Amino acid sequence: MKKNKRIAILTGGGDCPGINAVIRAVAKKAILEYGMEIIGIEDGYHGLVNNKHRKLHYNDVSGILTLGGTILGTSKIANPYRYAVEKGKNLEFYDMSKQSVRNAKRLGIDCLVVIGGDGTLGIASRLNKDGIPAICVPKTIDNDLMGTDVTFGFDSAVAVATEGIDRIHTTAQSHNRVMIIEVMGHRAGWIALHSGIAGGGDIILLPEIPYKIESIVGKIRERIKRGKKFSIIVVAEGAKPKGGDVVVQRIVRESADPVRLGGVGFVLCGQIEKAAGIEARTVVMGYLLRGGSPTAFDRVLATSLGTKAVEMIENKRFGYMVGVRGNKLVEVPLSDVAKGSRIVPVNHPLIACARSVGTCFGD
Repeated sequence: MKKNKRIAILTGGGDCPGINAVIRAVAKKAILEYGMEIIGIEDGYHGLVNNKHRKLHYNDVSGILTLGGTILGTSKIANPYRYAVEKGKNLEFYDMSKQSVRNAKRLGIDCLVVIGGDGTLGIASRLNKDGIPAICVPKTIDNDLMGTDVTFGFDSAVAVATEGIDRIHTTAQSHNRVMIIEVMGHRAGWIALHSGIAGGGDIILLPEIPYKIESIVGKIRERIKRGKKFSIIVVAEGAKPKGGDVVVQRIVRESADPVRLGGVGFVLCGQIEKAAGIEARTVVMGYLLRGGSPTAFDRVLATSLGTKAVEMIENKRFGYMVGVRGNKLVEVPLSDVAKGSRIVPVNHPLIACARSVGTCFGD
């Protein structure tokens, strides 16, 4: 008698709208069409290292399509190859990858479905080579993963950021202020670019285009001469001045990506008030962009990616990620995903589009 497959689902990295939609799609299709057994790994790679998991039944994933976050929990710092353990006031790091592989084998896992961004998927690629068959689904609000045109969570983040800009617009206009809206975007400025255009930002600052404070002040003064006594600046957290560096909020030692950015909006605020003599304020959107219910677009995308992942499991396409190219779902080798971040090209048509309607990019 043929044994039904047993698959595990793991969510890693930062939360974002649409994760539960993927979990739902994977589990429902796997159960309904193939009779697979589903195991949920809890709290990202922490669960794989410490053997924390639970069985997922059909009813467990019913009704979670619109739910934000992840029902399995997640972690931005857990890494089986560099697992942080507190020893008094110190941190020590251990390679727990072999233990993770043993735990997976004891569970009888035929495939590990990993939902995550570049760091999470990079670990999945290594685990796949070390003995845990893995198939990945791309997840990040930053939309910066190689191998796919779009990631779920991005549309939801842009929608929230745009609504924030719309609301700030009225305050800026009422008080004749410069309002700076800082959004997420460490290496790539996709959120700032899309929300900045959608929200009518006068100045958009991206990590890909180093800015000059003189250009920003010049744009503000130009608007004042035209009778516009307020300005909207949308800035990605990873934006930096020409010849300068990013603003670091803190260092998380236990993380494989320890630098946490944040605060460029406040730096700009002080510089603009001093140079332009106009009142300025900063609003940091931060984690608001990650929370809440996914947009209709992200629900559809997440469902499509999840069901495609199950087809890949059935066809034993281990070591691949399901991606989007044009209007098609494609299978992308995890080695291609690890080649770097998909940043905004400086000659991107949207940048040209924004410049043509008077938007300044600080260069």
